Amino acid sequence: MAKDDLVRLRHMVDSAMEAVELIHGKSRSDLDTNRVLSLALVRLLEIVGEAASRVTTGTRQQTPKIPWSQIVSLRHRLIHGYDTINMDILWKILTDDLPPLIAQLQRIE
Repeated sequence: MAKDDLVRLRHMVDSAMEAVELIHGKSRSDLDTNRVLSLALVRLLEIVGEAASRVTTGTRQQTPKIPWSQIVSLRHRLIHGYDTINMDILWKILTDDLPPLIAQLQRIE
């Protein structure tokens, strides 16, 4: 695996873990009432997606269980659809999808 890919995977893990830590003890309604929290979480997911977009094709092919295209698509959706982010979907990603993604990424680092 390329050294740059290891750095990108670390960025993905670090940002995803920070997002999960930020929602610890929080509820879905906190995204509606705490703008700083929601902005931070969106930004962290953008970083996860941007780092994923920079992972080489070779590494992606070696790790087919990682949903690379979905992660990158989420980044695009957050950046380009900034004014129509569905916080219910964001919460589901944060609570249901990120913890298993972190575990998958940690296994390949």
